Amino acid sequence: MSYAIKPRRVTFDWKQTPLHWIPAEPTATHVINVLHLLLPAGERWFVKVFKEALPLVTDEQLLKDVKGFMGQEATHSVQHAYVLEHLAEQRLDTGGYTRHVEWMFDVLLGEKPPWGAPISRREWLRFRLSLVAAIEHFTAVLGDWILDAEALDGAGTDEVMLDLLRWHGAEEVEHRAVAFDMYQHTADTGRGVVRYLRRAEGMALAWPTLFYLWVTGARYLLRHDPTLDQGRYRFKDHRAAARRGLLPSWPSLHATMPRYLRRSYHPSQEGSMSKAVAYLAASPAARAAGGAKGATAAS
Repeated sequence: MSYAIKPRRVTFDWKQTPLHWIPAEPTATHVINVLHLLLPAGERWFVKVFKEALPLVTDEQLLKDVKGFMGQEATHSVQHAYVLEHLAEQRLDTGGYTRHVEWMFDVLLGEKPPWGAPISRREWLRFRLSLVAAIEHFTAVLGDWILDAEALDGAGTDEVMLDLLRWHGAEEVEHRAVAFDMYQHTADTGRGVVRYLRRAEGMALAWPTLFYLWVTGARYLLRHDPTLDQGRYRFKDHRAAARRGLLPSWPSLHATMPRYLRRSYHPSQEGSMSKAVAYLAASPAARAAGGAKGATAAS
């Protein structure tokens, strides 16, 4: 049974969302806030890479899924960028960090290999598709985590931010297999070992880079938080928040790598599609988007 992947044109009102939207938890708040720093540029890059690879797609269903994926990722990018504007209004300027992230995606991982590297454009595209597939493994894992993170409700987390994160997380679970299937489809057929090794290479680069960017992003946000006196990120504070269920722990994320590296791995093994679809049916923002779309269609 095929499942239609489609973007939902959601909107969120940030006027009442406080800077520390998990009350009295600046570390947990800002560790998750790093996603807002990474995702606007990162998800725009996903769309660019997939657009470049579209001519290679010969499977009609995959093509539909890829176009739905691109629509969802573009919407995610826009909504997280609005959060950056909200942070700036609260005197937390993220420009110094996000400019570095944008350079990484736009220049270092752009359409042309950096610094004249001796690699064909086709092979460079395949490598970037392997990176997208590896990153999407973690977004699906995180999406499943946020859907289950009941401790955030108990901690009094801002409802608008929680809806954004769960709407996004549910869509990541919803399209969890698209980037992997896109990579598998566009990689060299008949060379399974090469295709697997390139997939493993993508993960070998993607996760250490994500870990580095996440830790440095948390350090940046806590250091620049205008309400904190000498704020700083400490692993022990992260561990304490993870024990309370307010963050995923680093060991739990590290442990997902071996799953991805199995030869038999497929992202359909990650998360619960039924849980994701159920949240998308209940999400205030997604329901409002669906109502607005229905009203437009009826007019």
